[in-house]
Amino acid sequence: MGTTLSYLTSLYGTSGGTGSDSLLATLYGFAGQAGTSSGQNPVTALTSAEQDQTKDIKATAAESAVKRAVDAFTAGVNKAKTVQQLLANPVVMAVLLTANGLADQIPYTALAQKTLQSNVNDPKSLANKLTDTRWKPVVQTYDFANKGLSVIQNTKVLSTIANAYAEVTWRQSLDATTPGLSNALTFRGEASTITSVDQILGDPVMRTVVTTALGIPLQIAFQPLEAQEKAISTQLDITKFKDPKYVESFVQRYLLAANSSAASTGTTPDINTLVAQSQGLIV
Repeated sequence: MGTTLSYLTSLYGTSGGTGSDSLLATLYGFAGQAGTSSGQNPVTALTSAEQDQTKDIKATAAESAVKRAVDAFTAGVNKAKTVQQLLANPVVMAVLLTANGLADQIPYTALAQKTLQSNVNDPKSLANKLTDTRWKPVVQTYDFANKGLSVIQNTKVLSTIANAYAEVTWRQSLDATTPGLSNALTFRGEASTITSVDQILGDPVMRTVVTTALGIPLQIAFQPLEAQEKAISTQLDITKFKDPKYVESFVQRYLLAANSSAASTGTTPDINTLVAQSQGLIV
């Protein structure tokens, strides 16, 4: 997956930035133009990001702001005596949530604290009620309800969180030059795990990539769940996400659509706010 598949060249164009325009680039309005502020079209930017990922993440980890955040996080974790004290530390929460793909939840402090302390073994717990499917695996990983601070204070776990924080920070920086690139990389890595339309709807990144690629309006978030499911299932066979070639084509389709929308409106498509407004707890 590290390089663009050769048989897709005619559809998506070459990755060198000097070849002929791709069919999808033409359809989405990128023919004859760079498409991003980095001087690359979105597909080329994706390839470049993959090729430079290891080097760029290492460089991001060495940045002073990132190092300060990680050092403050580590100190906060090691000093904490209780889970409540740990989660009351805003620096700890910012790094922890960002590293676990929940940076958009940082403003919702009370909800985050309550969810992280819930017991996933209890069907009625908050972690099992939230429609946002990102929470449950995070709660399971740290298991604050049953294991207290023992997991997060493990040296290896702290190192993993620090590395993840640097990677997420790097991914977020990519969107400054190529809207949606961070989502594209995340989706590519997780697409093969998709087993249902509800899984897509419950994950903001999956939802954004799929609805944008399929051309489904953001306002679908205000429709009943059944209507949202139908809007996706009638256009998409999710079993195809087991095929790396299909995932490759789908991700690039998303990138081109996202950048076309950003170019025409001056903003990146953002469905997260609408989802938050239309979905709460499953009751």
